[in-house]
Amino acid sequence: MMMSYLRASFIMMVAVCLAPTASADVILVQSTTSTQNSGLYDVILPLYEAETGDEVRVVAVGTGQAIKNARNCDGDVLIVHSRTDEEAFVADGFGQQRHNLMHNDFVLIGPKLDPAKIKGAVMIEQALQRLAQAEARFISRGDDSGTHKAEMRFWELAGITPSEHPGRWYVETGQGMGGTLNMAVQLDGYTISDRSTWLAFGNRQDHHILFDGDDAMFNQYGIIPVSPDACPEVRYEAAERLTRWLLSPRGQTAINSYTVRGQQLFFANADQQAR
Repeated sequence: MMMSYLRASFIMMVAVCLAPTASADVILVQSTTSTQNSGLYDVILPLYEAETGDEVRVVAVGTGQAIKNARNCDGDVLIVHSRTDEEAFVADGFGQQRHNLMHNDFVLIGPKLDPAKIKGAVMIEQALQRLAQAEARFISRGDDSGTHKAEMRFWELAGITPSEHPGRWYVETGQGMGGTLNMAVQLDGYTISDRSTWLAFGNRQDHHILFDGDDAMFNQYGIIPVSPDACPEVRYEAAERLTRWLLSPRGQTAINSYTVRGQQLFFANADQQAR
């Protein structure tokens, strides 16, 4: 009898210890795909959940779609990488404040033989001009994602309108980064990717980073809690809690510590001014 009582008491004690705190919430994050595809969330979010008892759910779509979803009040936190659109989101009242979270860069991927000879280019616009002149196949996401928006900026720098050559050498997939990289590899073409997705990508075959290092290819990620003024049902306190943790030394260290094949994928910069 005593043993049964002690066993029941022990089970109850364990259940209490493992139960979420009274303030625990389910937090919905609208996010760009690159952070999800890289595996970053699989490593850092469990750390946050263990400390707070909150549960974080991620909807990973292109930046444009993530922002649309957040504008429809379908989410508590926004993590994307298109600063102009992020600032517009805040200016329109959907977010109270935007914060720098981390950065990496964009890279130009292509076949090892590099038929467009972009490897010796000095700037991204020169690399794209060579690619267009050679009419080498370029695979674009074409999906209004942060990567697609950056690609469009690079073509503008090059003075080229790639949409004038649809299907000829410029192909839009309308897919995420993984699907676009797969098509670039399959068709022996070029594409632009964020570095983190490329480093985590498994189907590289004979493709490599052929151009990188241009300051124009800097890739900043921002984090914005959705405003309760625009979206009264938002879990604002929980959103602020997650945001503060990711911007804290604990969260920033977790971001910096994440590596794939020995390479750091993201560089935390919450304490730096936006570029």
